[in-house]
Amino acid sequence: MKSFEIKTKIYFGDNALDRLAELPYKKIMIITDPFVIKSGMIQMITYRLNEAKIDFEIFDEVVPDPPVEKVSVGVKHLLEYNPEAIVAVGGGSAIDSAKAIKDFASKVKNDNEVKLIAIPTTSGTGSEVTAFSVIRDDRNHKKYPLVSESMIPNEAILDAALVKSVPPSITADTGMDVLTHAIEAYVSINNNEFSAALAEKAIEICGVFLLRSFLDNNDTHARQKMHAASCLAGLAFNSASLGLNHGIAHQLGANFHIPHGRANALLLPHIIEFNSDINIHSKSRHEYLPAVRKYVNIAKLLGLTNFNEITTVRALVNWIQFMMKEMNMPLTIAQCGVDKKEYFDLIDVMADNAIKDACTITNPRVPTHYDVVTILKNLYE
Repeated sequence: MKSFEIKTKIYFGDNALDRLAELPYKKIMIITDPFVIKSGMIQMITYRLNEAKIDFEIFDEVVPDPPVEKVSVGVKHLLEYNPEAIVAVGGGSAIDSAKAIKDFASKVKNDNEVKLIAIPTTSGTGSEVTAFSVIRDDRNHKKYPLVSESMIPNEAILDAALVKSVPPSITADTGMDVLTHAIEAYVSINNNEFSAALAEKAIEICGVFLLRSFLDNNDTHARQKMHAASCLAGLAFNSASLGLNHGIAHQLGANFHIPHGRANALLLPHIIEFNSDINIHSKSRHEYLPAVRKYVNIAKLLGLTNFNEITTVRALVNWIQFMMKEMNMPLTIAQCGVDKKEYFDLIDVMADNAIKDACTITNPRVPTHYDVVTILKNLYE
């Protein structure tokens, strides 16, 4: 038996941030990063809380790929301030930090009463509606995906006003993160009709609006659409989980600090080839792996219908690489400036950790150590 549930109440559209003035809490802790403070973006949050006469404290020590140590500091602040709710403002790192802080603090207090409101400032992770949080262990060079129903935010506020100033490079990284979430959820062995519908819509939106969003910050309509697509893809993978793409991407982020969305984008063509067993040398056959039908459906959603299964899957891979080139993204690890010897020295370790990663469990094709090593080698240049 399967089940599907959306636990997060989502506020979206024009002036969605006005929801903050309606919050039924008297004491709130804001968790965010220094950029949100320095840019003045935080004022879009605080003036509404002030109007509603809600007391708040700001914890702004969030850093990219949140490390265990910073989460510990946040837990200490939360326990000392003892708020009724947390408002997480920022990209995936801020929201993931808030989730982990809330989860660990609730274990210390032995209760889960503190509510969580997530306000994303990038259109990428979908973390505002998922049970996932990824934290970094620098000592062991690992990223740990935490999964707990208790980390799902109670509310998400999607306001495109917060993403207007996102620079093109981050728009590209986060946009490809959305696409990867949707594609991996769609082909996951845990996929279902509900997750598939959400993933299909997210993919369709990416096909129409991702490049528009990258090319013009002032294209508010495109920005709103990508903000919604990020949330839709988050809902999809919260139900269906992800796959090997994320399993390997976590290793690239932990060891070489490649931004998560960029790592996903680099891997996506290679993972599609692996999961479908279709590459530039493939010839037509009578039977294909189960994921092929789904990749063909994805290609159709993007308007890429072609002659047969092989040419259609190849068209999907080519489209992804075309999009990356159009958005000035690197296509190889070498183009990310990673030292070749350092990279190849870690390939075996990264392959082992990728196979053990929680996301890899639901990949449509079971990878061997050799498979992952091959993907990592091909990824370099």
